[in-house]
Amino acid sequence: MAATPSLLILHPRLTLLAATLRPISLVHRQFPLHPPTRNQLPVIFAHSRLYSSSTSPLATATPFSADSSNVNETPRAGRSGSVSSPPHQAVDYAQKIDVNPPKGTRDFPPEEMRLRNWLFQNFREVSQLFGFEEVDYPVLESEALFIRKAGEEIRDQLYCFEDRGNRRVALRPELTPSLARLVIQKGKSVPLPIKWFAVGQCWRYERMTRGRRREHYQWNMDIIGVPDVTGEAELISSIVTFFKRIGITSKDVGFKISSRKVLQEVLSLYSVPETSFAKACIIIDKMGKIPVEEIKKELKSVELSNEAIEDLLQVLSMKSLTELEEKLGGGGEAVSELKQLFSLAEKFGYSEWIQFDASVVRGLAYYTGIVFEGFDREGKLRAICGGGRYDRLLSTFGGDDLPACGFGFGDAVIIELLKERQLLPELPLEVENIVCSLDPDLKGAAARVASVLRGKGQCVDLVLENKPLKWVFKRAARINARRLILVGSAEWEKGMVVVKILSTGEQYEANVDEVE
Repeated sequence: MAATPSLLILHPRLTLLAATLRPISLVHRQFPLHPPTRNQLPVIFAHSRLYSSSTSPLATATPFSADSSNVNETPRAGRSGSVSSPPHQAVDYAQKIDVNPPKGTRDFPPEEMRLRNWLFQNFREVSQLFGFEEVDYPVLESEALFIRKAGEEIRDQLYCFEDRGNRRVALRPELTPSLARLVIQKGKSVPLPIKWFAVGQCWRYERMTRGRRREHYQWNMDIIGVPDVTGEAELISSIVTFFKRIGITSKDVGFKISSRKVLQEVLSLYSVPETSFAKACIIIDKMGKIPVEEIKKELKSVELSNEAIEDLLQVLSMKSLTELEEKLGGGGEAVSELKQLFSLAEKFGYSEWIQFDASVVRGLAYYTGIVFEGFDREGKLRAICGGGRYDRLLSTFGGDDLPACGFGFGDAVIIELLKERQLLPELPLEVENIVCSLDPDLKGAAARVASVLRGKGQCVDLVLENKPLKWVFKRAARINARRLILVGSAEWEKGMVVVKILSTGEQYEANVDEVE
């Protein structure tokens, strides 16, 4: 059908869509009882792409019957089952949108993407140095995977909803539960020990501070099937190796190390029930973030006596393994495993990076033994990374428990630390060749040159338009091109091109197939 002037009520650009638009009926209750004049009645059209997943503004409307003679017709529900009414007036689709990403999320323009790729490359290379294999999981998981025990902060931070199949789903807030699910799924088909790593996007609706966002990327390394603290020692060694690669030293960062078993041994002296233990850990993890009196008040609410609370707080203030051993004795698992870990740290060569701190418990309920946190020694940033042992995680999802340990390392805090220490790498765009034709008729020849070079694995920026040489040189400087390759008529007749080394100014002719 031909475009009609009435289409311009929406937007002049819609004239181009006139051939695929058809008028639709209006719901009579949206307008006065007296028929409106032509100028009062908005023109609404249904487009054939309304039934697709198009992101066009038109695709947000609800499709109606094309029979415009029946004004009493009930509007049809869309795919979501909701019923939408036509607008009272034409919508100005040219209105500007908010160009900022949703609060707590980030865009990655090229310069930020280069930094992200550099960081992730270091994550991957360190993991592979330690013999780990890369895995990944869906960003969208079943909500039940993350609803473990009441009181966990993470429970209240889920981005969760019901999908169109009436299933409760959530954007993953961390990677460890997905790891557990995959390990259970694979069963005995995967030989032990399992050494896997992942770099994945995670989502938490939480209060934002420096280095804390609602979406972030996380580097995880996990070992399944090793019951000894050599697993934790290996994981800490991998993080130290990563820090050294990017210029961070033990003067910048340290690791606080403790064990959940310390708390268990203290609380067992006061017959504190197991059900209160996980809740107590979550409360203790808030130490340093809320006043001590508030900590005491919360511990009372989970059935701890005043005597137990005072004794527990005394132990949590300890910064020496010797002091802890005097309190608990040397026969318990907590002291024995911690001493073994510190001994292994000397063998690995990172003893100056670690220190005992009984207050470290980690906030997630699934930890069962050694726990550790990487921290900024200047105290300006939140925890850089954290992890520990979680030997009973698989059974919470119906699997058979296996000894396991791992860590999570977020991308946002480490970038803040690198900024703080002025260690961010300079990562300019770098291109090997920029290819340009000197004659509009030689565009095809320039394309052939670019294809030959790309076939040899070289990066090529092909000038696609007719541009003066002054523009080409500016472009070459901006992208840090190493060579400029010019395709001119005289040279091309001989099967040659002009090659200019931009750093030295050296210039020569070369056969296309011989340019290396």
